[in-house]
Amino acid sequence: MTPAARFPLLLAASALATAQSFEQSQTFLRLYCAKCHEGTSPAAGFHLRSVAEPTSLKDNARKWTSLALRVRNVEMPPKNSPIPPLDERERFIGWVDHAVRVEACAAGPRGGPSPAHRLNRDEYAATIRDLFDMHLDIGQRLPADGAGGEGFDNAAETLFLSPLHAEKYLETAKLLADFAAREFKPRQRILVAKPGPGVTPTEAARRILDTFLPRAFRRPVPAAEAAPYLALYESARKQGLAFEPSVFFAIRAALVSPHFLFRVEPPNTTGAPRPLDQYALASRLSYFLWGSMPDELLLDVAASGQLQDPEVLRTMVGRMLRHDRSLNFAQRFIEQWLHTRELGGEKAPDAKLFPTYATDEELRADIRFQPILFFREVLVRGLPLTELIDSKYTIGTSNLTKHYGLTNLPLDKTRLKQPQLVEMPPGTNRGGLLGMAAVLAVSSHPYRTSPVLRGAWILDSMLGTPPPPPPANVPPLEDAMEPSSAKSMRERLEQHRLNPVCASCHSRIDPLGFALENYDAIGRWRDQDGGKPIDAAGTLIDGTAFNGPAELKKALFDRKDLFVRNITGRMLGYALGRGLSLTDSCAVDDIVAKVKENDYSSKAWIEAIVLSAPFREQAPAAVPARTSKERTKQ
Repeated sequence: MTPAARFPLLLAASALATAQSFEQSQTFLRLYCAKCHEGTSPAAGFHLRSVAEPTSLKDNARKWTSLALRVRNVEMPPKNSPIPPLDERERFIGWVDHAVRVEACAAGPRGGPSPAHRLNRDEYAATIRDLFDMHLDIGQRLPADGAGGEGFDNAAETLFLSPLHAEKYLETAKLLADFAAREFKPRQRILVAKPGPGVTPTEAARRILDTFLPRAFRRPVPAAEAAPYLALYESARKQGLAFEPSVFFAIRAALVSPHFLFRVEPPNTTGAPRPLDQYALASRLSYFLWGSMPDELLLDVAASGQLQDPEVLRTMVGRMLRHDRSLNFAQRFIEQWLHTRELGGEKAPDAKLFPTYATDEELRADIRFQPILFFREVLVRGLPLTELIDSKYTIGTSNLTKHYGLTNLPLDKTRLKQPQLVEMPPGTNRGGLLGMAAVLAVSSHPYRTSPVLRGAWILDSMLGTPPPPPPANVPPLEDAMEPSSAKSMRERLEQHRLNPVCASCHSRIDPLGFALENYDAIGRWRDQDGGKPIDAAGTLIDGTAFNGPAELKKALFDRKDLFVRNITGRMLGYALGRGLSLTDSCAVDDIVAKVKENDYSSKAWIEAIVLSAPFREQAPAAVPARTSKERTKQ
């Protein structure tokens, strides 16, 4: 989703838009921006005249969204200039979001760009697993991938091919070919023909490559495209290698081909959006819901030309979600959306303060996988997305039962250590994501809870309305390890908020976090902090009061449409493997509307994403700009 689409704090963009007009936006710009962005030498080359007309909302949409982003991040106006109050800033930002989206969506949802998409290391490892039927932790040999557009590491714009990647792919291809040549299952998968009566070695090698290459490249491979790999086989034979080593030499070459390492969709040269190629759609679907290559059935459906049929797609989605491979999808999406991957690094709870968490590997695994498995159960069972806000169900194990102090969870006694979906007794305060230790730990400091981090986490991860970054030189919150730390967290934050610069944002962030103060830094329930009873009361900026996690969840449930729009934008970006554009926001609106029509069904949600125009269609390829010489000739 565009940065502007996430600005307004706890208020819908449409509500903010009604409070402002184009003329009022110009007043805002003249008051706070004219000093630097008018005249003959405007700062950064940006002149206010470029956004001075209503048509600029369509013609210069990128400038508007960039402008709004800088205002939101308090990068504009610059230091020593008048800064608009937070409410005024939010009204302007919300209006920009709404107005730009209205212009962008005038033509309705449509297909987006198709950038070349290198397999990230998780996708690479899963593809190797399924291509060869062998289980190696091969992804750890590759460099880590950074997050892109919507916060996920499968974003095409960040998946460039560095010299280090090239070196690692060459090394890994040799290792894989050598391993596959020795192991029974991979050999059986690859060596589908052998020389013998009536079959020459070259014919056998051709049959092997004709079977392997379409699976590796995830589409039909014409004879002319396969010919260089057969030539490599023959070259190896001429150098004295036996039949099998020569075949695996050609296989190594296929593993470093761009057709294997990248998902490259046929360019759309029609000049208008068109349905995506069947095999490209099969890959989009499989890397979305499995994080791996299409299986034989999916490729067969693509070959039949039926994959664009909505009913066929719905059938495929249901089958793929029920498949074990969908656990990869659930894990990668949840850990990046909720940031719980970070529990394995700098966000890990302090080992001295929380020794049980540090030493009990089974408990750590159960905590890590609880939100992943719960999310997958919601999808497989078609439960409402609102179950993620609050639910009577959770994922339980004997370790989690002990950690949470829920001795009355109705676990299956025959598999106490195995994760299982269970219905909780009323009043457990564990329903939904906010009752799970992984979320509560990652939104804390390693050594203590933080209402600020938890409140900001809710605004960002749950509602898609992240607070602006703190101003420069903000005084730090009193350290919990100092002698004065006997004060409760609320008291320390109240001192912090005496600074008026801090108070405007903290009044929006902190109440959400205070409601979760009964959970300690690893998610256990507690009634006191600093020797005093927990005060979990708070009030939202619209006056909604709540006390404790149950009432906070109710307040969030009442704002479920904001939550659904946020998770839909994130999931669409994840599904497409790229950052979303302004026109993609039209599809987000359509998907949210379909979900609401179906009582927030997660089944309807995933189906609507797969059936959306950005997922099934392809924008025309960009036309390269003509040179001055070409323009002169014309």
